[in-house]
Amino acid sequence: MNRFGKALLVAALVGVVGMAFRVSWNALRDVATATGADETAAFLYPFVVDGLMALALVATLVLTGDARRFALRVLAAYTLASLVLNYVHGLVPELHSEVVDWGRLADWDPANWALVLLATSLPVGSIYFGSDLVAKVLHHRPIEAPTPTPNQDESTETTVKRSMADLEVSTPAPITPIPVAAELPAGPVVSLVKSTDRVPVGAVAAESPRPRRVTGRVPGAARSTRPNRTADELLTEARKATTTWSDRELTAEGIRKAVHTSPARARVLRDTLRAEREKKAPAPTEAAPGTDKAAA
Repeated sequence: MNRFGKALLVAALVGVVGMAFRVSWNALRDVATATGADETAAFLYPFVVDGLMALALVATLVLTGDARRFALRVLAAYTLASLVLNYVHGLVPELHSEVVDWGRLADWDPANWALVLLATSLPVGSIYFGSDLVAKVLHHRPIEAPTPTPNQDESTETTVKRSMADLEVSTPAPITPIPVAAELPAGPVVSLVKSTDRVPVGAVAAESPRPRRVTGRVPGAARSTRPNRTADELLTEARKATTTWSDRELTAEGIRKAVHTSPARARVLRDTLRAEREKKAPAPTEAAPGTDKAAA
């Protein structure tokens, strides 16, 4: 709805409220006169009742939450009270004349007492509830909606792209099984072993200076088909692969490539095989003293 439509709607509401206030004016003034109010008090009495209704209506439009529910209760209570007093004014013809029996709104005493209590308590209630509603309106802080920044869409798109990039990095790469290398000839193996012997232990080059981040479970198709081998099985394979190797060829790197194991296990296998060869080698024999003299 545009501004003109809203202004027209508000003007219509003000007109209806004004006419309703004028219709209720006589009833509330006569009731106030019957309860003992003077001419000035009877003139102001309709403003006390219907005026607070208008104030509660405005507070209902402004407030929110519990404060709005409180304003609705005040509006409903004073609307009901004004309805009851207008109804009594229509039932008691004596209230329409200038001479009325003060303090008498009904023939039955309990009903008369209740009506007089209602009519006389409305001004006091207007002071209390009106002050409370005004205080709630003045202390009300409307919730401001966040204003979108010009780069909000761009920042959201950038965040989504970064999240997708992180997801791609964290996805584990498929691990392909290492093919079993064929037995190399003796010449190339010797040259390879010589080049690797000069590399200090633990200086095996890594693929990247930063550790590779692999998260998640490795797919079953990407896992190696080689079964896990025990230490005895690895030692047996290393013995078979290094049967024809010399002592210089017996290195951790050569064993690692021959049996396809980790560098740490390869070093353990190298030390074990060297220890076995030292035990099997014959100890050097010392010549007898008499033999040396005969030779001389």
